[in-house]
Amino acid sequence: MTSMTSPSAADRRISSRTRKTAETDITATVEIDGTGASSISTGVVFLDHMLTSFSRHSGINVNIECKGDLDVDDHHSVEDVALVLGGAISDALGDKKGIGRYGWAIIPMDEALAQCSIDLGGRSYCVFKADFARPVIQGLSTEMVEHFFVSLSRTMNANIHLAVLEGKNTHHMIEALFKSLAYAMKQAVQMEGGDIRSTKGVI
Repeated sequence: MTSMTSPSAADRRISSRTRKTAETDITATVEIDGTGASSISTGVVFLDHMLTSFSRHSGINVNIECKGDLDVDDHHSVEDVALVLGGAISDALGDKKGIGRYGWAIIPMDEALAQCSIDLGGRSYCVFKADFARPVIQGLSTEMVEHFFVSLSRTMNANIHLAVLEGKNTHHMIEALFKSLAYAMKQAVQMEGGDIRSTKGVI
């Protein structure tokens, strides 16, 4: 049986990232060993709901403030929030020594069923399989859901596979995806002790 260890106060896994462009102004702070507390304000109501759910179920504290050009589209805000969040998580994980590295989850939400597998091994790649009937939910274009996860994987330096296995209700399908990511992340970032989980010696 693998013994679990928690970081000391001096080794708290916390990081902040900012991104300011002509399109967005974003600050994100994460605490990996948190309680699932969050303060999310992206200007995209449904994305706020999804990120709040991700924080609660992963146990990662997440604070995000985004001011974006929503008068143009939700694209820039959704993409850049993912980039900043992924970068903050990657920074907070540091050299990743002692983490589980891999995580996976299959999450139901009523008629919907979603799965996520993640590898925090330093290679950015995202595979996404889902089709949504509704084009927009509370300001979030559903075509941006895949783009969010692709952007997140890029700066989080993670390999993420996501799929909706069953589902009809678009809200349920997307929420199940975010929750499956949350539970996969909760497993992958867990401190298990020992060396870096790679034959290369680095991840």
